[in-house]
Amino acid sequence: MNRRHLILSPLPLLASTVLAATDIRDRAAWSKFFTEAGVQGTVVVVDDRRARESTFVHDVERAQRRYTPASTFKIPHSLFALDAGVLRDEFQKISWDGVQRSVEAWNADQDLRTAMRNSTVWVYERFAKQIGVARETAYMQQLNYGNAVATGDAPFWVEGDLAISAHEQIAFLRKLYRNELGFRIDHQRLVKDVMINEAGKDWILRAKTGWSGKVGWWVGWVEWPTGPVFFAMNIDTPNRLDDLPKRIDITRSILRSIDALPR
Repeated sequence: MNRRHLILSPLPLLASTVLAATDIRDRAAWSKFFTEAGVQGTVVVVDDRRARESTFVHDVERAQRRYTPASTFKIPHSLFALDAGVLRDEFQKISWDGVQRSVEAWNADQDLRTAMRNSTVWVYERFAKQIGVARETAYMQQLNYGNAVATGDAPFWVEGDLAISAHEQIAFLRKLYRNELGFRIDHQRLVKDVMINEAGKDWILRAKTGWSGKVGWWVGWVEWPTGPVFFAMNIDTPNRLDDLPKRIDITRSILRSIDALPR
């Protein structure tokens, strides 16, 4: 069954425990950023710069719903490919198959850095075929990654049954930040390196977008000397490509409002 819209399910026990131990604040004021953009969505922000960790949420209910991760799955998928040995390092050339695709940047040889930057779907479809369903599932279960299923239409992280909530995205990202995912430390550091979007004198933004055709994501964190600020947001995209820039625009506005990105 294709469940590319969302999968409604109870918040898992692990996430519930995390939520219970965290200072969670509903940021109703952030609704203006979504209203001004004309979209429905949620955002979870965890600010670790404070003495007491704080979690800020817009639309608490939606933040607990699972949606297809789309290309945000390229973050853990890169770890799987490195661990399984189908990818050696960031320099390995991944040969283009010659098939012309709609995104021009995809029509060329890739490496891990370009595949992440260009969100090159065929590269990760090749990884999935080489890794296999059983091993993909085992990796996801190891990480408690959403519902950890690799079933449904291909690619399973866009068209299939894999689904994850904004809170679960944050839980995964926090472990990656601390190199606590159970994978080789150098592999975790490499994936974090290819996630860099931009940086300033004293901050680094690491993030990845995703889009299922119906739901758009932007997840990642901003590193500061005082600590990281994690974020996971998703929005409905009824206007398709016209809505995609709003993922980043809304999140940037929210992060700037708490001084987590330079103004």
